[in-house]
Amino acid sequence: MGTLAEIAREAGVSEATVSRVLNAKPGVSAAARQHVLMALDVLGYERPTRLRRRSAGLVGLVVPELDNPIFPAIAQVIEDSLTQRRYTPVLCTQSPGGIAEDEYVESLLDHGVAGILFVSGRHADVGADHERYRALVGRGMPVAFINGYVEGIPAPFFSTDDAAATELAVAHLVQLGHRRIGLATGPGRFTPSLRKRAGFVAALNRLLGLTAQEAESWVEESLFTVEGGAASAASLVERGATGIVCASDMMAIGAVRGVRDAGLSVPGDVSVVGFDDSNLMGFLDPPLTTIRQPVHALCSAAVAAVADAIGGAPVPAREYVFKPELVLRQSTGPARPGA
Repeated sequence: MGTLAEIAREAGVSEATVSRVLNAKPGVSAAARQHVLMALDVLGYERPTRLRRRSAGLVGLVVPELDNPIFPAIAQVIEDSLTQRRYTPVLCTQSPGGIAEDEYVESLLDHGVAGILFVSGRHADVGADHERYRALVGRGMPVAFINGYVEGIPAPFFSTDDAAATELAVAHLVQLGHRRIGLATGPGRFTPSLRKRAGFVAALNRLLGLTAQEAESWVEESLFTVEGGAASAASLVERGATGIVCASDMMAIGAVRGVRDAGLSVPGDVSVVGFDDSNLMGFLDPPLTTIRQPVHALCSAAVAAVADAIGGAPVPAREYVFKPELVLRQSTGPARPGA
């Protein structure tokens, strides 16, 4: 342990306050106590055993691969929220060819977790076998699902309004004068893809008068990756699209690449809108206009639902839908005259 003076300087409090905190004495405000604890962490000192909060139990967190920056962001909010409630998060990360979701769940159950949160897992795949979740709920395990929905599973689901997201993006491009607008989205077997597609078609019908068939012709399905976005953009640009709505920021990064590979500029020739507003999107070239997922509200609500269920007061089993937000940056601009 460092000297009281060193810790006091870092915490911005008196040495007497540091002493009272370290010895668990009364007469210290919550704010001052937190400053001292943070000073210990910053200086690299281990907190005394008596100052450590006892865990209320383990809670599993199953997320997809972490290459897409939105998933680490979601995991961070969930872990912080769990920690504030004194639960210890157990992070399980899936990857192609790695441990499957079912294997992770079995491992979590073997470790006696008190609850499990699933993020964009098999519950988002309309073609997957969802009996696994029904069995999990049937055995009394508190669970919550983020970004995906399965009708008939008696558990809370928390989703961003994907249809509203694409409608926001299309409305923005139409306001800028674009009339040939495409959607670059992921595989159609996923609930978020289906909902984004539905919102896109509805928006083109409402704002530009396109029939459902005409609107569908401007949809390109690919992968939720940079490469998928580039391939979709190449196809849409070849057909004359001047605006592209993407189902993820990663696809939008690829779309910008695809536009440039075609010898065009963003946003001079083609405007691009992403989805997620994951970290660093404001630092791209050009900074990305995107639809922001309400990650903090979404994840905090999911954690609260699991914690309430663990405490014996589960929230109603239904889907809770959160509104997204359009974030304007420099990847979108007015359509060229006559485009």
